[in-house]
Amino acid sequence: MTSFLNRFSLTRRAGVIGLAALATLAVAGIGLNAQTAQAEDKKTVKVGIISGEDEEVWRVVVAEAAKKGLTVEPVIFNDYTQPNEALDRGEIDANAFQHLPYLENQVRQHGYKIVPVGYTGVWPIGVYSKKFSKIAEIKDGAVIGVPNDPSNEGRALRVLEHEGLIKLKSGTGILATIADVADNPKKIEIKELDAGIVGRAVDDLDAAVVNTDWALKSGLTPANRIAQEQIADNPYRNFIAVREADKDQPWVKTLVSSYQNDTVKAEFDRVYKGTGLSAY
Repeated sequence: MTSFLNRFSLTRRAGVIGLAALATLAVAGIGLNAQTAQAEDKKTVKVGIISGEDEEVWRVVVAEAAKKGLTVEPVIFNDYTQPNEALDRGEIDANAFQHLPYLENQVRQHGYKIVPVGYTGVWPIGVYSKKFSKIAEIKDGAVIGVPNDPSNEGRALRVLEHEGLIKLKSGTGILATIADVADNPKKIEIKELDAGIVGRAVDDLDAAVVNTDWALKSGLTPANRIAQEQIADNPYRNFIAVREADKDQPWVKTLVSSYQNDTVKAEFDRVYKGTGLSAY
């Protein structure tokens, strides 16, 4: 009798444990399904952009996304370092402000798991001056400003090299710095400045290499541009970026298509007046 009761007790406990395990799995399954549903049913996304002209473009993107059932909330930043930090922390769902050399440098520095998912536009970097009307007029000892962040400084130096003002060391990559200048026949002084300041400093410089979006913000016009980087095979196309874990989520495709269309392109062309070009 005692043996039977012991067997009954063990069997009963095993049954209870089995039911508990099934219940746990069921709850876990419900949780996973809920998470999956939540990911697939995401209806609102926050997108980090830089303040200025792009705000006008994204107002049209917001309207286009709404037609597809997606609410896009632009989050405005004032400098280039913040949008990737915010995306990495999960404070926003995507951002749209950078090109690949910049992102790659950020990934190396901070270990971000951020990937591009759709191109937006390209803003050819240019040499601007209020003292000279062409590169050939730049005199010996001239002071030329360049952006000081790694990706854009290398980009600016390559423009100066292409225009024959300097020569970079052989094999120098896209992250070149002034330390990589091998030849400087005119003894030009290259002044490194913040990307947001270099355009505003043109009055105090002989010339400056300025990102087109910052040139617009600084009141510079195509009439002040005396040289521009080549467009063919340009590696500096900007894009929408998301966390790597989100790249295959349905809302990402909806967000990209809400940008990449003729309606947004028309607004892009109106806002940037040809200084930026659609890149998709």
